[in-house]
Amino acid sequence: MSDASSPKSRRQFLGMASSAALIAGAPWPARANIDPSHAYTSADAGAAVAKVRIYPALGICRVGGADSWFYAPEVPGLPPMPADGLFKDGLEKVKKQVQRFRVYAFDAEDNIIGEVTGDSISWGVHLANTKANWYGFNNPLDNGDLAPGLPSQKRNQYFVSDADREENLIIDGGLLGITGQGTNAAGTDPAYQFEGTFWGGQPTAQQVGLGQLRTDDAGRLMVVPPDGVSNSPSGAAITSFADNNAWHDDWCDGPVTADVTIDGQTFVAEPSWVACVGPNFAPEIPPITTMYDVIEDMNMQAGWSQLPQLPLSFMKYIYPTFRRVALMEWVTQAANLRQGWLAIGDLSDPDYVAQLADPSPENAALRAQIFDLFRDPYNLSDEAYLEERLKIPYMLGDGVNYDGSPLQWFQFPKLQYEYLRVWAAGDFVNDYDGQTAEDPVAEYPSFEDIPLEFQPGALTQAALEPLSGGAFHPGVELTYYLRLRQMYARDYDPTAEPFRIAHGNRSSLNQNLGRLLTPAVAFDGFGDTPPPIGPQMAGDLTRWMGLPWQCDAFSCQQVLMQQNYPTAVWWPALLPIDVLPEPYYTAGLDAGLSDETREKFFANRVSWSRGVAGIGYHANGSYWDGITNMITVWERMGFVVRMPAPQGDVFVEMQHADNMETRFDWHPDQGMLPN
Repeated sequence: MSDASSPKSRRQFLGMASSAALIAGAPWPARANIDPSHAYTSADAGAAVAKVRIYPALGICRVGGADSWFYAPEVPGLPPMPADGLFKDGLEKVKKQVQRFRVYAFDAEDNIIGEVTGDSISWGVHLANTKANWYGFNNPLDNGDLAPGLPSQKRNQYFVSDADREENLIIDGGLLGITGQGTNAAGTDPAYQFEGTFWGGQPTAQQVGLGQLRTDDAGRLMVVPPDGVSNSPSGAAITSFADNNAWHDDWCDGPVTADVTIDGQTFVAEPSWVACVGPNFAPEIPPITTMYDVIEDMNMQAGWSQLPQLPLSFMKYIYPTFRRVALMEWVTQAANLRQGWLAIGDLSDPDYVAQLADPSPENAALRAQIFDLFRDPYNLSDEAYLEERLKIPYMLGDGVNYDGSPLQWFQFPKLQYEYLRVWAAGDFVNDYDGQTAEDPVAEYPSFEDIPLEFQPGALTQAALEPLSGGAFHPGVELTYYLRLRQMYARDYDPTAEPFRIAHGNRSSLNQNLGRLLTPAVAFDGFGDTPPPIGPQMAGDLTRWMGLPWQCDAFSCQQVLMQQNYPTAVWWPALLPIDVLPEPYYTAGLDAGLSDETREKFFANRVSWSRGVAGIGYHANGSYWDGITNMITVWERMGFVVRMPAPQGDVFVEMQHADNMETRFDWHPDQGMLPN
């Protein structure tokens, strides 16, 4: 299913299908796209090791109920790819995404020497879930007067003392160490299992697993996430999209450290961080703005990264945004019908894509017209809500609490928008090679193909690009704090790399900031307690997210606003809204049907979350029923993946539990074929 590794032979079975008039796929293959601004210079031969660092700087695991798993992406621009091509084990078990960490050595001038492997690395990881002990979520606290931060109370505030809150509400998996090659390969050794207690002072206390550690055959660290389980020991009802008392889930996060012995000398590695979050149900469709875009925008504003030289490369800085815009049509109806209300042009036409890549003056008027279709993050006037409403992307933003605020709509990071501005001005190089999804090109088809000097930065970029970089309310994975410089080690140490989370040293994972979390408290702290927007401890990143995670993730898919068409959406690249289901796809391939009928099947979409809310025969469904049901049925949902079609690849919802008959099998050398 990965277009970077899918040979043409996977499409041979489509030869019997007529090509007349059927819907065309997008000519936007996934490509390795490494940001060169974070590359290192190679050290001279024989250079002495002076320091070591862990990569990625911030790694991401994704929960799943299956025992089977796949690695998180390691090549920027290319999606993850399970060995069997499937993201579920059967129809009702989601595979885990495992984050692998590597160590690299550098000389005294900060030139890269190479990766360190083998038995010389002693890894340490501390994972915790502190959601139930944190404050409720109302809205981001950093948007100022455009969307003022709303104070929030503690969750589970009937536990009053710090001691009671620590005992009952903090699930602390503790600090575990691992070393060697192939350690805990089967995942059965209890010495490497993270586990903590929820409701510890109550008769109904529950043990909660937070994942485990392994090493690969080269001694690299593998953080295996938990199962995605949520529960209430007291059977409490769901009453909120984000803040449900007496509930826990198993999202977690924490620091990753290592001691590395080289030639008899032990080095303390520059540390990393890992967060375990929810599945990505459209793993081959990137968010329009990624978390990498958000953090790099902050890096630029802080002076920690340098702007690329002009003219820009079309492929490195422009192509990714247009590709993401184009692929949105496969996960939301508003984007599928976008041409009817926002005339961006036919992004499925290879000739049109080639025109976008042409910087000549003859295309200046077209570029200006298209640039005007993107929402301007600099327009924050009183009229911006209406002026910028029907712009790309038609997604909700941080300030959804405030009718008429420009922040009701999704805002591009200024850096990403500036790349589009430069494109509109024609100050870019046409390095588009005209390749389509039918003939994919991967400059670096695997991580081993990436030159050494690019590898460290590539690992961090690959980890962060699949994360949603906007609509932080609170968001689908991690939230707004990652756009704030106080969260990063570089804000306290000018020698620290960008992207590295600052590690805290509080005496407890409990952080008591008084009865209300306000913007002032968030940034300045409370008495002697340091602010939460600052150095972090285990559990600090995921505590801001919805509790349990399924409620926010599945409740906020789309929202009727003051104008209800098109329907505004939240995070379609992670949690699809409207999809082409497998039965429609199969019918669209049926040569026994007329071209007109087959085209209807290809063109139509259904709700990805269909049936979950309980509406139907003997219905008692409601909003609360729906998000409660998702706590237990989320693994039944399908994954949107690339599949072949007569006129080009399409993206299809596969392995949905309602599709009881699967008609396709994965072949390592041919891709997905009919069984």
